[in-house]
Order: sequence, then structure tokens, then C-alpha cells
Amino acid sequence: MTNNNKAIVYGIVAVLSWSTVATMFKMALRYYSHYEMLLIASLTALFVFSVAITIQKKWSDLKKIPPKQWGKFALIGLLNPLVYYLVLFKSYSLLPAQIAQPINYSWPIVLLVLLSIFTRTAIPKTKYIGMFFSLAGVTLISLGSGTISGNSLPLPGLLLAFLSAFLWAAYWIVNNLNKEVDFIIALFLSFLFGSIYLLIGTIFVDVDFHSLPGLLSSIYVGTFEMGIPFIFFGLAIRKTGNSALVNQLCYLSPFISLLLIHLILGEQIYTTTYLGLLLIVFGIIFNEYLVKYLTDKQILK
Repeated sequence: MTNNNKAIVYGIVAVLSWSTVATMFKMALRYYSHYEMLLIASLTALFVFSVAITIQKKWSDLKKIPPKQWGKFALIGLLNPLVYYLVLFKSYSLLPAQIAQPINYSWPIVLLVLLSIFTRTAIPKTKYIGMFFSLAGVTLISLGSGTISGNSLPLPGLLLAFLSAFLWAAYWIVNNLNKEVDFIIALFLSFLFGSIYLLIGTIFVDVDFHSLPGLLSSIYVGTFEMGIPFIFFGLAIRKTGNSALVNQLCYLSPFISLLLIHLILGEQIYTTTYLGLLLIVFGIIFNEYLVKYLTDKQILK
């Protein structure tokens, strides 16, 4: 099997894993608080990364990391998994899965804005078109779904879902500053510190892991949201000669996820959710691929 074929297989594994987790978030939250769920999931992901490091015989690489880098990962672990997933899981506890998931998926648009701020470069005018479509999709999901269901969606949940997109975009920027560290080692260290913070937090937060379904659901989240897909997607990007193709596979994830949310959780998927998600994805694809194509063809100037 060629490296490109391996990359596609790895990418598919990651995408299929991520497609299932929105459903499992809601299932775990039936039994555990968002803090309890994250603690188990983070420890599970840490175990998965430890196994990967053992298989690849990379434990000696930890000794090569200077103290300054350890300090950076202590901060990264504070952002992800601690703050990001606490915010994300809390939004899922307040909102239907079909609402929280697409709003969180708008993070590439937030990333575009943050990169513009940090690099002090103006956003190309043509990319405002894609941003408009994606933000219109978020608005449609946030407002339209509540109107159709007859129940207003809680504002704190909507704000937390959007904040999760902001936090993930910020993590993407920070994490890319540590490219000199092997990606599995980087994941292990960020989740090591995140898990330590969560364990310390149990001094102040009551936790009760009495529920076996909650425990198993949280372990699933740690394995198939944080662990396996992070590793396989990282491998896919490194083995492929066409990173755009691997990235494009990710656009399948939210649509598969909606199907599972309907089939397993029994949520009635609103028309506004489908339309809003299509707008979000179209806006992202427009900015990442169509802008360059249309500019090269001199359709957009």
C-alpha cells in the first residue's frame, strides 16, 4: 500500500471516529457531569497516547525536551484538554447535539480572524464571502432551530458552543508553534498536564463515577474523540502527498454525525440544521479552495 493510500485510510479512520462522538457526548452526559466525563476521557486519551509512544519506542524522546518546552506544554494542556473540552461538553449539556456540533465546527472561520489579528495581516476581501456564508449558517442553526422546535435555545449554551470554536482555533495556533516536537509526544504532554489539572480539580469539584454506562461512554469519548483520531489524522497528514484531500475528508464528519444523532439519540434533525451546516461547510470550502481557484481564473480580483 502506498503512503497516499495509507494516508486516506488513516484519514477515514479519524473521520469515522469523530463522526460518532457527538452522540457519545450526549450519552455520557446522561450519567456524568461535564467535569466527570472530561476527567475519564482525558485519562483514557493519555493512556492511548502512552500506548502509541510505547509501540513507536519514543519514550527516550521525552528526555530531549528542554525545560522551557515543558513549560509551554503546561500552558497548552491548560487550553486543551482542560478549558476547551470543559466548555465544549458544557455546551452539549445545554443544547441538542445537532446544534452544538455544527456551531463548534465553525472554528476554521474563527481561525481566519485570529490569524489575521496575530499576524497583523488583512483578511483578503474575497474571504469575507466565505465568512458570511458560515456565519449565516451559525445564525440559522442558532435562531431557526429554536423557532421550529417551539422552544428557545438557551443563550449560555449557544455562547459556549461558539466559545469552543474560538478555543479550538486558539489551540490550533498555539500547537503549531511547537512543530519541532513529535506530534504524539506533544499530544501526550498536553494531555498529561490537562489530566493533572483535572485531578487537582477534584479537590474542589465533587465527582462520582458510580454509573457504568457513564464510565464506558466517557472512555469511548477519550478513545475516539481525543485519542485514536488525533493520532491517525496526524499520521495521515504526514504520509500524504496531498494534504488537501485528507482535509477534505473531514467535511464528511458533521453530516455522518447528524445521521447518528438522529438514529441513536432520536433527535429530530431540523431543516435549519441541515441548511445551516451546509452554509458553514460551504463557507469553509470557499475560503480554503474556491477563493484561490476563482482568483487564478481571474473571476475574483
